Amino acid sequence: MKKEQSEKSLKEKSRDYSIKDGIFSTIKDSIAGNFISPFAIALNSSNSMIAMLSSIPGLLGPISQWQSADLIEKYPRKKIVLTAVLFEILSWIPIIAIALLYYFQILTGILPLMTLIFFSLYVICANASAPAWFSWIGDLVDEEHRGRWFAKRTFILGTVSLISAILCAVLLDFLKKNNLLIIGFIILFIITLISKVISRYYLSKQYEPQLTFKKENYFSFFQFVKKAPFNNFGRFTIFRAMLNLSTAIAGPFFTIYMLRELNFSYLTYIIILSAATLFQLITIKAWGRFSDKYGNYQIFRITIALIALCPIAWLFSKSPIYLIIVPQLLSGIGWGGFNFACSNYVFDCVTPQKRCLAFSYYELLNGIGIFIGAAIGAMLIEKIKTDILHPILIIFIISGVLRLLVGIIMIPRIKEVKIKERFSTKKQIGRIAKKIESPIIKEIHYIHTIINPKFYLNSKQT
Repeated sequence: MKKEQSEKSLKEKSRDYSIKDGIFSTIKDSIAGNFISPFAIALNSSNSMIAMLSSIPGLLGPISQWQSADLIEKYPRKKIVLTAVLFEILSWIPIIAIALLYYFQILTGILPLMTLIFFSLYVICANASAPAWFSWIGDLVDEEHRGRWFAKRTFILGTVSLISAILCAVLLDFLKKNNLLIIGFIILFIITLISKVISRYYLSKQYEPQLTFKKENYFSFFQFVKKAPFNNFGRFTIFRAMLNLSTAIAGPFFTIYMLRELNFSYLTYIIILSAATLFQLITIKAWGRFSDKYGNYQIFRITIALIALCPIAWLFSKSPIYLIIVPQLLSGIGWGGFNFACSNYVFDCVTPQKRCLAFSYYELLNGIGIFIGAAIGAMLIEKIKTDILHPILIIFIISGVLRLLVGIIMIPRIKEVKIKERFSTKKQIGRIAKKIESPIIKEIHYIHTIINPKFYLNSKQT
């Protein structure tokens, strides 16, 4: 009994450390995710090179996860994570060096290619810890309250991401006005390195529950792919990979469109990007409660239409206010709910013993989807030549239509894993209507008693 209480206390403390680790890791992710493409643009990289900056690392990261998943059989998960994070920290040193070389105008012609190479190295290191961490955190969070805890963690980390991204954009705009833009990127990349050092410290303080790995729990990637069309988790993985492919066709071009075509400042650019995070934060707790009550499958059904509309909504206005209120609102609600449901769905579908391998294979197929999608996007931006509509906007249309088709074809082929309360759209609309109708009826009745008090008195007597 004491052992159970002790383990429960260690898990509780570890969850707190996980949030602290996540805060500093999120600062790193916010800079790496939001500012590596602007950095490439500042280095005068071509549009196709920037697209490759999404496609090649997008494939190498999951390959790294695939290879590192085998280590869980030989080493503790905590050791795997801490070692991978150490190399991730070191991988930022050459990226900082690239910025310094550009500042001093040394080897400027090859710096875009060097950025692609060393950012890919960073992605490999950053992803190497993912399967072990995913398995580890799954053992630290109770299944019953998993949806709400992850919603809480996502809300906190999303807030940190929002604030850090805006502060970084303000810094870049200020330094750009003073012709010190590259110095700004150097500062951001140093912050990234320091943040990950602090993140690693909090990771080192987390408790690792014992995991017994048995040979019968092992299955190869090719076995997984072969059986994927015939089991629920396999079909879900195919669905996510196809959706990633459709999304990645347009993914690299939102930054190019805003910074090169619309000439937005870094602050305007990051406010538009961060708006999606803000809308995600506003709705994430509701998605957590919804997931615990109705399951994750219903979230997929609801969010896929929003996800498909996101890129198409960019066609109708160039106004930053419009881009925040319409496309980014759709993105924040849609992708926020969808990504949240995906994480929980993997936990629900896979047993703890198989979770590490299954997650690595899931991510590998996702990476292949991202690589193919971004490569298609890079090809399309070179091939599409028309004056009717900007080529980037045509790519947005293609991406949106493909996202919808993937949802229509694949969502009916997967099912909810855990038995939850049945969700009825008709029932929910009825509940909303009653909530709206009740105060309206009371208000009408009140007005009527003022206009015609005699009727009110007679009705009471009756």
